[in-house]
Amino acid sequence: MLGILSDIGNVRKINEDYVGHFINREIGFYIVADGMGGHNAGEVASKLAVETIIDNIKSLKDYENIEEILIESILKANEKVYKLAKENSKLKGMGTTVTACLVKNQNMVVANVGDSSCYKLKKNGVFKITKDHSYVQQLIDKGTITKEEANTHPNKNVITRALGTFDSVKVDTFSVNLNDVYKVLLCTDGLTNYVNENEMYDIIMNNKTDNKLACNQLVDLSNLKGGKDNISVILFEGECRDDRENVGR
Repeated sequence: MLGILSDIGNVRKINEDYVGHFINREIGFYIVADGMGGHNAGEVASKLAVETIIDNIKSLKDYENIEEILIESILKANEKVYKLAKENSKLKGMGTTVTACLVKNQNMVVANVGDSSCYKLKKNGVFKITKDHSYVQQLIDKGTITKEEANTHPNKNVITRALGTFDSVKVDTFSVNLNDVYKVLLCTDGLTNYVNENEMYDIIMNNKTDNKLACNQLVDLSNLKGGKDNISVILFEGECRDDRENVGR
């Protein structure tokens, strides 16, 4: 059973996150986006990006190369968001993070732009697949700060790459074999800023048969610990392909 939830949090007046999925007999697709920009521009950017990517994937008849499909779909969304921002002065500078999974059989390709995350859950723990495009991640890479210090860094929300802010964007991809993966979690930084990996693991493992309930508890914990940002989560089965197919029926 697919778990999917987007919550406004405790502080924000609008939800600039946007989530989506598309499942048929060949593939499963899951995506989270965290918009940014003045007024309601972030909300516009994330929604437009997700809907453009899903529409493109839905329109395809051939799912042979899932990495190529994922990259091309994200690039099309980048063009659309960038063009709209250029045409509408109220939307100038808008952009969004995008983290998405495209699954075919036991193979999954993960793509990300920005600092929304994808994790794989195995029996021995939670493992982050994506790498943030953020200022604090650059400091971690240089050895200037530790991962623990990054959690409280004053510039932790500064991202170095986003979809829609320039006419082109680099998309990072990661290939994952799902044979030994129990669950896959997608989330925006509204979750990761407050809920650590051990807490994620405990909540998901305590709700093994109910991904919806696990998502609710993840969001509730993030709100309990602050909830200053929008919070979005998607949780789906890893190696259990039949469950993914059943969701689409």
